[in-house]
Amino acid sequence: MTAFQKSMITVSIMLATIMQALDTTIANVALPHMQGALSATQEQATWILTSYIVAAAIMTSPIGILAARIGRKRLFMASVAGFTFASILCGIATGLTEIVVFRLLQGVFGAALVPLSQSVLLDINPKEKHGQAMAMWGVGVMLGPILGPTLGGWLTEYYNWRWVFYINVPIGIAAFIGMGVFMDETEKTPARRFDAFGFLMLSLFIGSLQLLLDRGQSKDWFSSTEIIIETIVAGLSIYLFVVHLLTSKKQPFLDPHMFKDRNYAVSLALIFVIGVVLLSSMALLPPFLQNYMGYPVLLTGLVLAPRGLGVMLAMMFVGRMVNRVDARILIFIGLCITSFSLYEMSLFNLEVPMSTLIYTGMLQGVGMGFVFVPLSTQAYTTLSPHYRNDAAAIFSLARNIGSSVGISIVMTVLARNIQVNHEEIGAHLVSFGNSVRNIDAYTSAVNLDGTAAMAMLNQEVNKQAATIAYLNDFLLMMYVVIAAVPLLLLLKHKESQA
Repeated sequence: MTAFQKSMITVSIMLATIMQALDTTIANVALPHMQGALSATQEQATWILTSYIVAAAIMTSPIGILAARIGRKRLFMASVAGFTFASILCGIATGLTEIVVFRLLQGVFGAALVPLSQSVLLDINPKEKHGQAMAMWGVGVMLGPILGPTLGGWLTEYYNWRWVFYINVPIGIAAFIGMGVFMDETEKTPARRFDAFGFLMLSLFIGSLQLLLDRGQSKDWFSSTEIIIETIVAGLSIYLFVVHLLTSKKQPFLDPHMFKDRNYAVSLALIFVIGVVLLSSMALLPPFLQNYMGYPVLLTGLVLAPRGLGVMLAMMFVGRMVNRVDARILIFIGLCITSFSLYEMSLFNLEVPMSTLIYTGMLQGVGMGFVFVPLSTQAYTTLSPHYRNDAAAIFSLARNIGSSVGISIVMTVLARNIQVNHEEIGAHLVSFGNSVRNIDAYTSAVNLDGTAAMAMLNQEVNKQAATIAYLNDFLLMMYVVIAAVPLLLLLKHKESQA
């Protein structure tokens, strides 16, 4: 393979990666506009996001089997074509049902793009360049969710919400042509057995888990029959999947020997944590800036954008260092930087300057970059290459589930802490006695009636209660990152690997 061919393959698959990664968050900003245009309630509109997430999560797991049976190039090109076409359908949708179905199709076709791009980059590069290859791949995977809200806000503000889908069309066409011209087909193994029962159980687990995590807060968790049913289905299906995986005499859906590789198993746990922190912080910051600090959508996106710059700079540096420095040291540095940035964010207040917001975001991006590249490399250092397609799919799945779990946890803790904080602050106000109870004497001097003044006071209490709740969430994520540090002791250094 010539250097030019390798470069063109890299460009093509990175376009596909960025396209899919952007779509995980780009539609979030446009959701209120879609809701109005499609005459949908807020709960109905959330299915536009949920359908994509659930479909992508379910279809990530069989990528290895599909690539083995029909060929990786053919699967990759079909996925890019399907994703691009589904994006066009989303853009021209005229009703809620249509766009939910088309988003589901986007998720089905988009599931393969990230894991296949990782396995292709690992295959076309020699082992000593895997670090640089994963740095390049990581830029696409990490920058997409970070820049999605910024790009989505800009397109929605200056054009309309349909362009958050149309933007995929030129990218998808370029990626499809590049793959068709430059990529070689892999050897097919059509005789590989498809374990339908294993796939069904894993799909039920992933789908039920995603639904209960996505809808739990709005349904008040276990007071809802729907959430109880989804929890039972998720628990039962994962139990049956694991039992089947370990006891099946025929070829199971996933080879259990893959998980016996210690580096790969530990890397799955660590990438789960990265998923928790990456999208959780991205889910918390935009509403905090817009609802409580008064930032408009575009300015919010611009403030968050330097986080992506931090990721890119760190990955460019670490990609060159990963073969010279123990990967565990780089990951440790990254976890320390990330936890410190979250600590700094837990000190925010409603008067925090923009420079501090940019600094902490960029610092967190640097920390993520230091973790992602060596971790993505370390996961495959001792794993047999014939597991690579399956392993890349499960690696992406672990990150996606981590993101869903993280967002669900922080949003639940946020909502409950706001209520608790409001009660506690209110109790302290009452303890001041006359200054609050006799507010009419004060408000008459500023032409406010007592009702309006109490409403303003309540609004301020809400704002302060919410601020404390957001800061507690940042602190919680810091503890999650610190708790992951001991896992580094289980990773093997490449020099000691057999």
